[in-house]
Amino acid sequence: MGAKLRITEIFYSLQGETSTVGVPTVFIRLTGCPLRCQYCDTAYAFSGGVIYELENILQEIKSYNTKYITVTGGEPLAQEDCHVLLTSLCDLGYKVSLETSGAMDISRVDSRVVKILDIKTPGSAEMHRNLESNIEFLQAQDQVKFVICTKEDYLWAQEKLTHYALLEKVDEVLFSPSKQELEPKQLAEWILKDQLQVRMQVQLHKYLWGDQPGH
Repeated sequence: MGAKLRITEIFYSLQGETSTVGVPTVFIRLTGCPLRCQYCDTAYAFSGGVIYELENILQEIKSYNTKYITVTGGEPLAQEDCHVLLTSLCDLGYKVSLETSGAMDISRVDSRVVKILDIKTPGSAEMHRNLESNIEFLQAQDQVKFVICTKEDYLWAQEKLTHYALLEKVDEVLFSPSKQELEPKQLAEWILKDQLQVRMQVQLHKYLWGDQPGH
């Protein structure tokens, strides 16, 4: 039986985060997530969705003129066939990234995929879900993300940078202010004061389109 996945939406937009921010990208948003981060902006993907056969997904994305594909959620790895999807996309020559919560095992993710691993801060209310063993499976091409809600989150993330030697493991460490909880300017000032070699990011798509789905 072929791979099938429950999909909330497939859409074409500008990448709003990570090292390819601003690049036209196809997003495949899988349905379902075992986490409930207090700042989640994609709760509409927790349930519902439509079952797609793998072939239908691959056919739909061909209509978009880009080599960049981001598989996101929800939590994509909560669906076993996500691995089949990722490998199939890589086999077709796409530049594939995976946005994952850090609560699911990443050891079997195709090595060609750029993993965006979100390490949950205390302010997320889901810090206890972090799967520490994932750190050893990170590759240089991967990126680690911290969503910062408070100064305490910032200090906690700074400690994790050192504890896991993250700046030596991956190309990019991303610090992102939690919208409506932390002013971007404040986070920027902390980073500069401490001379952290991280990439601060704001969500470009939110500035362009707000919170509407499909962007």
